[in-house]
Amino acid sequence: MPSEIPVLPPRSLAIAAFSTIVEWYDFTLYLYFATVLSRVFYGGGSGSLLLTLGGFAIAYLMRPLGAVVFSHIGDKHGRRHMLLLSVALMTAAMLATALLPTRAAVGPTAGWLLLLLRCVMGFSVGGEYTGVVAYLLEGAPQRRRGLVTSSASAASEVGGLLAVGVSALTVSLVSTGDLERWGWRIPFFVGAALAGSVGIARSTMHESPEFQRQRDEGTVPEVPLRHALANHRGGIVRGFAISALGSITYYVGITYVPAFLTSVSKLSEAASLWLSTVAAVAVIAITPLTGALSDRIGRRPVLIGLCFASAALPITMFSLMAGRAPLAGAVILALLAGAVSAVGAVATAEQFPGEGRITGLALGATMATAIFGGLTPLAAQWLVERTGWASAPGLMIAAVAVCVLPVLLILRETAPNRLSHPRL
Repeated sequence: MPSEIPVLPPRSLAIAAFSTIVEWYDFTLYLYFATVLSRVFYGGGSGSLLLTLGGFAIAYLMRPLGAVVFSHIGDKHGRRHMLLLSVALMTAAMLATALLPTRAAVGPTAGWLLLLLRCVMGFSVGGEYTGVVAYLLEGAPQRRRGLVTSSASAASEVGGLLAVGVSALTVSLVSTGDLERWGWRIPFFVGAALAGSVGIARSTMHESPEFQRQRDEGTVPEVPLRHALANHRGGIVRGFAISALGSITYYVGITYVPAFLTSVSKLSEAASLWLSTVAAVAVIAITPLTGALSDRIGRRPVLIGLCFASAALPITMFSLMAGRAPLAGAVILALLAGAVSAVGAVATAEQFPGEGRITGLALGATMATAIFGGLTPLAAQWLVERTGWASAPGLMIAAVAVCVLPVLLILRETAPNRLSHPRL
């Protein structure tokens, strides 16, 4: 995009960035509350936690479908329109979840209803993060794209922090009996209120200047999916690889950790949630620093360094969490995942030009997130239970890092500060 194209007003950028709080609040809330939901909707006992995590995985597979549908809207009708529709659907799904009957009231039907609403939520989230990342990248000053785009990751960690904080407070202040009768609803009502507030704020956002350019020049793709597949296949592959690393470090290294600490380390639900709160604060601190570093030295060297760390550290960190140093292991994993997410957000978006960008992200980044995000907590728990090896989830992260490294080593630099002729 030419440098003279105007940037977005700071208010629109701030609304877009901080609206990711809602998406991550919901998805991390489900995992942080997994042990409680396993009792409320699946009766507790052997296998109930796996059923709950399985529901998360199945619902997460709806994300690519939602991404393709919403990306068509975003690439053809505008980023703002796409973001308004996705948050409206998310609000409805969150509120309906808070009002669900439990297994004690309607039997196994409760579990199926929960799964249905998780699928609706997964579909709506497909239009969230990629749309926000594209919007921030296209509206930010060229030399601050890494920092500004990473703010979506930082804000999403605020959502994760809020989710774990609300969960921890609820579990700590409500008795076990009341928690299973009605207390579990509190965090979901909070989420519905947050989503509704974000919808109102987004109605005041400006349209992306990049989409305005496309509309003015008549270059808006007629069929974004066909355009992306015909012109951006390389970008889709690169985006998939970067997002695979970001997804598995995040979903195994952060959101699965409370269930790991409860089931393997035998910490109480309250203790594991408070420990995860500390880890979430660490992620919020590291995210903008990593984004700014990628502006200064480039996306490629930062990603390569983090990929090496992802191959070397996780096995030891899970061992620490299963032993006598759960806090150290959880915080180091969280810092690693937060850093990868920060640079990964801008790096994946920069693999595509403005035309068809959100569809390219949907096919690459969102597909990787569905596979290496939604499925991996279930796989991690299954591996731990089958092998009895507490560090098995760390091996999963390391294996993906080793597979992704060759792609990163040949990755072309995209940071405008490191290019003679910046391009979008």
